Amino acid sequence: MSNITNLNERCYELLKQIPEGKVSTYSEMARALGTKAWRAVGTAMAKNKDLIIIPCHRVVRSDGTIGQYALGTNKKSELLANEGVEISNGRVKNLDKYLHKFNHTMDTSGITDT
Repeated sequence: MSNITNLNERCYELLKQIPEGKVSTYSEMARALGTKAWRAVGTAMAKNKDLIIIPCHRVVRSDGTIGQYALGTNKKSELLANEGVEISNGRVKNLDKYLHKFNHTMDTSGITDT
């Protein structure tokens, strides 16, 4: 398995831990994966082919802005709002209230910060 595929799969497993009504950030996910490669986390989200099982709409930018989504930012905002996350002007309102913190760092052997 290539490092990129490995990172994508680890991102998807981590994503499944974010409960409905909560969000994470690209950098928080990278931290939980034991890397600083937050851009690679974003790339993994963009490559997600199973938007229902792997809820990448729950990942936002560190400043609370929604960020991109395969079905568009309006759909991402709508999905988050339907889960109870307050959205205002394309941003999660009170990010700390909705931020999901991971309790552990995943084993990331073989993943690089590129």
